[in-house]
Amino acid sequence: MNAEKIPDIIIGRLPVYLRALQRMADSGLKTTSSQELGEHVGISAAQIRKDISQFGEFGKQGTGYSIAYLLDKLKAILKVDRIWDVALVGAGDMGHALVRYQGFVNRGFHICMIFDNDKEKVGRKIDSFTIEDTEKMAERLKSAGIKVAMLTVPAQAAQSVADKLVQAGVKAILNYAPISLNVPNNVKVQYIDPSIHLQRMTYYL
Repeated sequence: MNAEKIPDIIIGRLPVYLRALQRMADSGLKTTSSQELGEHVGISAAQIRKDISQFGEFGKQGTGYSIAYLLDKLKAILKVDRIWDVALVGAGDMGHALVRYQGFVNRGFHICMIFDNDKEKVGRKIDSFTIEDTEKMAERLKSAGIKVAMLTVPAQAAQSVADKLVQAGVKAILNYAPISLNVPNNVKVQYIDPSIHLQRMTYYL
């Protein structure tokens, strides 16, 4: 299967299905249907069947999906059937919040390093982590083989930090800075800007 041929909008829905399936499994359910799953996530049953069928046939006509089996398959497709080590760059308020967020580990991600360029912060602790200097970041990331990073730096610093991450071999960046990044085609960037989502919502108010 060529990952590049699957539309990104479909990939974006898979984690939503994964989250709903995990909740079903946690509540003791063994099987589900596209109809039931659709009711949980607000997406039509036909769309769910179409999305999942892009990756193979995981259900049976009349009996639906085994929740455990579909969970395993979606985790493998999204490559979260393992734990990814993640570097966090930017030890401000957002950085602190992300370090303390408990939801990453059970979804396949483990923050293992924190960097900042503020000499006042370097050497300080956030929980069990010691903040490291961004001057040593490229070397540390390369030696640890880190492929995923979260960027919580000011907008004016984001591009230069992203350049260093790319040079260090990072292939996926979750960007909280309110700016678009220029990166090579083989590096994926996901943008998290709460103000944009708020503006999108207020259109409907």
